Amino acid sequence: MINDSIARNRLGLGARPDDQPVADPLRWLLAQLDAYEPLPPPWRAIERTPRRAAQWTEQQAAIRNAPEAQRASVRADYQRAGRAAYLAGVEARTNSALQSSTPFVERLVHFWANHFAISVDKVPVLGFAASFEADAIRPHVLGRFEDLLLATARHPAMLLYLDQSASTGPDSVAARRASAKAPDRPTRGLNENLAREILELHTLGVRSGYTQADVLEFARALTGWTLPGQQSLEDAAQTFRFQANQHEPGVRTVLGRSYADDGQQQATAILRDLARAPATASHIATKLARHFITDDPPPALVKRLAERFLQTGGDLPALYRELVSAAGDMPPVAAKFKSPWDWTLSGLRAMGVQTVPAARIQFLMARLGQPVWRPGSPAGYGDVTATWAAPDALLRRVEIAQRLAMEFGSKIDARALAPRVLPGTLSGATATAIAQAESPANALALLLASPEFLRR
Repeated sequence: MINDSIARNRLGLGARPDDQPVADPLRWLLAQLDAYEPLPPPWRAIERTPRRAAQWTEQQAAIRNAPEAQRASVRADYQRAGRAAYLAGVEARTNSALQSSTPFVERLVHFWANHFAISVDKVPVLGFAASFEADAIRPHVLGRFEDLLLATARHPAMLLYLDQSASTGPDSVAARRASAKAPDRPTRGLNENLAREILELHTLGVRSGYTQADVLEFARALTGWTLPGQQSLEDAAQTFRFQANQHEPGVRTVLGRSYADDGQQQATAILRDLARAPATASHIATKLARHFITDDPPPALVKRLAERFLQTGGDLPALYRELVSAAGDMPPVAAKFKSPWDWTLSGLRAMGVQTVPAARIQFLMARLGQPVWRPGSPAGYGDVTATWAAPDALLRRVEIAQRLAMEFGSKIDARALAPRVLPGTLSGATATAIAQAESPANALALLLASPEFLRR
């Protein structure tokens, strides 16, 4: 039977000092599925995707129309606006997690945002990172997997990050026109990035039977999926546009199944079939089990979750209920090592912090090696102990624990706090060390850097 500490720390975001003991942790977790608010107060001031897409359209037009000498200045203005939107999103994400009364679902949001990873290393993504989570992830986290998949694939952040917005079929109308107009000039061609990452990372997973031919066929089907305003300024308020003249004509065959040449619906049909595939069910089941239960999930556990996924057609709340039930069947021990993001959130929640400025969380995450929405790879951040438990990484956590303790230690009695935020898992050795600490700050630092607090 899952205990209070595991429910709050492994499946949630960490206990707060005012949290009351939970008599039935399983019921507490499942009740959050009905109480979740997709856009809680910290998110309500965030610029949503239509506005960000309109600004993108305006910026593209401004660059095209500006004299050559002024184009760098126009780009710099847009980058500053994108940076401001990014920081506002970082602050909203952090404060939402600190204040959340549905931490299990909030953790699910973070899980899916990392599954469908984008990275602000690519500058155009800066302005869309927050709206990606606000509009592609959060509204669909309690829906169906195929709708979540479609929302992420069509969002400007993903289209820009994986270079889909410029992908053009070699035999498309646009390519033929460009070749006729300037025969000696290279034309924009087919880009495989989005197709490959959807197959490898978002749905089927590696070594699941797809081939390079499937990647190419899927990439051809995706041509024409782009941002509004890439070719004209019409419908600038849209967040997604199918540009028919960029689409590669023809029937496509992916994983042995043929898809008619019906424009935008061709790739949509492929995505829907991928979302329902048994390999996708196994891939998603493995990642959920790894994130919420153990680094090396038993095959029986993965099979149990995958079967539920397939039985319900990818209904995510049904899958989460099975996940919670499976977690309750596992030994009630802290089996997961916290990522820097998890550890920082749990530490701030333990101290009762409700809000953190963006600059502060940015500093902490950069120092700990996990800046928000910046994994640097479509694979996202790693989710196992080996990713985060290197000696130098642990030293940085001790350093941050001491910084936080110096700031909050005089206001917090760590001896009273420790059993409240680690109910049932606080060891005698850690309790003794905290009790014998030379100062309140040292006691709090010992709690935050303790083996129990580093794990969930």
